[in-house]
Amino acid sequence: MTDSDDALLPLEAVRPAEKAKNLGAPVAAADLPVARVVVDNPLPHLDRPFDYLVPERMDAAAVPGVRVRVRFAGKLVDGFLLERVAGSDHGGRLAALERVVSPEPVLTPEIAGLARAVADRYAGTMADVLRLAVPPRHARAESDRGEPGKGEPDAGGAGTSEAGAAGEDSRAWDPYPMGASFLEALRDGRQPRGVWSALPGNTGWAVPVAEAVRATLDGGRGAVVVVPDGKDVVMADAALTRALGEGRHVAITADLGPAERYRRWLRALRGQVRAVVGTRAAMFAPVEKLGLAVIWDDGDDLHAERLAPYPHAREVLALRAHRAGAGMLIGGYSRTAEATQLLAAGWAGAIVADRATIRAVAPRVRPAGEDGELAKDQAARAARLPSVAWRALRLGLEDGPVLVQVPRRGYLPALACRTCRAPARCAHPPTRATITEELLCHGPLALRGGHAAPYCRWCGRIAGDWRCPSCGDKRIRASVVGARRTAEELGRAFPSVPVKTSGRDGVLATVGEGRALVVATPGAEPVAAGGYTAAVLLDGWAMLGRADLRAAEEAVRRWMNAAALLRPAAELVVLADAAMPAVQALLRWDPITHAERELADRRELGFPPAVRMATLTGSPSAVREMLGEVRLPSAAQVLGPVPVETRRSDGEQERAMIRVPRSVGPELALALKGATGVRAARKAQDVVRVSVDPLDLI
Repeated sequence: MTDSDDALLPLEAVRPAEKAKNLGAPVAAADLPVARVVVDNPLPHLDRPFDYLVPERMDAAAVPGVRVRVRFAGKLVDGFLLERVAGSDHGGRLAALERVVSPEPVLTPEIAGLARAVADRYAGTMADVLRLAVPPRHARAESDRGEPGKGEPDAGGAGTSEAGAAGEDSRAWDPYPMGASFLEALRDGRQPRGVWSALPGNTGWAVPVAEAVRATLDGGRGAVVVVPDGKDVVMADAALTRALGEGRHVAITADLGPAERYRRWLRALRGQVRAVVGTRAAMFAPVEKLGLAVIWDDGDDLHAERLAPYPHAREVLALRAHRAGAGMLIGGYSRTAEATQLLAAGWAGAIVADRATIRAVAPRVRPAGEDGELAKDQAARAARLPSVAWRALRLGLEDGPVLVQVPRRGYLPALACRTCRAPARCAHPPTRATITEELLCHGPLALRGGHAAPYCRWCGRIAGDWRCPSCGDKRIRASVVGARRTAEELGRAFPSVPVKTSGRDGVLATVGEGRALVVATPGAEPVAAGGYTAAVLLDGWAMLGRADLRAAEEAVRRWMNAAALLRPAAELVVLADAAMPAVQALLRWDPITHAERELADRRELGFPPAVRMATLTGSPSAVREMLGEVRLPSAAQVLGPVPVETRRSDGEQERAMIRVPRSVGPELALALKGATGVRAARKAQDVVRVSVDPLDLI
């Protein structure tokens, strides 16, 4: 350990073995006696490797990448051994490794370098990134070496094996003029990078992805595929099995359980498989000789890590592909501004079908204004549908299932006064607080069901005696209608048709070909066998009207993901104003122009990805104190701080935004990390959360 911090143990120089014996110190290994260890410590001012002595008895086991236990600041902590060197720059005595936890080298040099780069990119610590990258150890999984005869494939090269021959008749990339050259580059071991606009249709996106992975494996390299959720993992897993054959890849998700997840992760580490598919944690999968990194639907917020330093899977995979000399595929039915930025910078090329092919498979989209249509059709009012949407569902049900997308889950998740339309809020005081106007909860009221009383979504109390503070009316109305209420209304409108719901309370993976009304929230739409015959996208205003920088981009993404599940040329009704650019993108099935306009608008306004932006969130005093201490680049602009809406239990919070040109991003991250390190060193009580390029800027 080589740190002069007064909280750490005293250090002495490495001595020859004979002198060490006389002093009672452990005998050092004869060759490369110093181990550089990254310690599991989140303090930013201690984010660097520390040198430890390798005892002679641990010489064989202490190899780069293994887990170790060391003394750090008087405590026994975990760490990873990064490398062995001949000596240390520090002149004091080195503390010895306490023990090697496991002989398994779980931290590969590639992942170690990637973790360091990700920490620097997001102003975090390497220890925090390694918690995301390397799963917890399970001894029983490590003892299963996967010998032949136990169902494990051999660890030989990919080549043109039995797996390579599987699925050779697939022509999934034929509709894309650049598809064949992309696959050829992967087979040749080159590093093609593409932003892929997938065609709609029930054949799905997973088959082309699997074919790209197979081409990579045929070239002797490995692949990592990252998708938003477990439903997508199931689809990709099945497609990869058909394309590669059994046992040539692993699927890793959180619901596997720690032991099974670790066992599959070890198969990739040991080279027993060369392809991994999973949710965002799979971006760090230790695939040998990475040749292709794939991210599907990169605009989904599930790709953003919720733990510090909050990396995004797209950025991590792009960084990893660049460092490893690998190819990359960013795919989706829509396109994000971030992917468009990569195209504009020349880092990637576009993979798009021609317009004739797109028109042949895209749905027939019809916009519908809600209030006017409902006024014309009294019968449709019972189901909260304009006549054009009602007709689309009725005709679609003659041939199979239809889809209704509802942007909110629940029954009535938002209520308002029936007379003055003021939002209905909780009037109860928080627990153990005196009843004063300043301390009232003010949480939003909602309904769980048709016969339930309103309740507060923050404190959970029943608000049966609610009265509007503005006009005194006791009656309430729905300002937002949830999926369960919509399903109830549709069930009354179509009494002979089964109604199925899919959302947070229960996600359906698939539905059959029979008549059914499927009500789903965005991202939870099940795949229909043969495709949906029609679809209605409700409450377009609810998505387009959100106070969010990505509101329009997110609306296009959610609409196109749902529309892609329809049969070719099926009817799609969207309840939104046809003049809106997002609705026009859906009408023409042209997410590219919309994404280019989004990027241009963000350049003009100075928002990511045109610039780098970081947010500081915490108590007002802590945020202002940190802004006064941090040494920002000269090009930095500080916006705020301004109050942030939080629950009462969180206390008063403020947020400041710091904006710099993209080229100055590394300097900004370094400055913010230095400022957090200073605060940590002096043990500041209030924590300031630092987030670089967060999704929730507005």
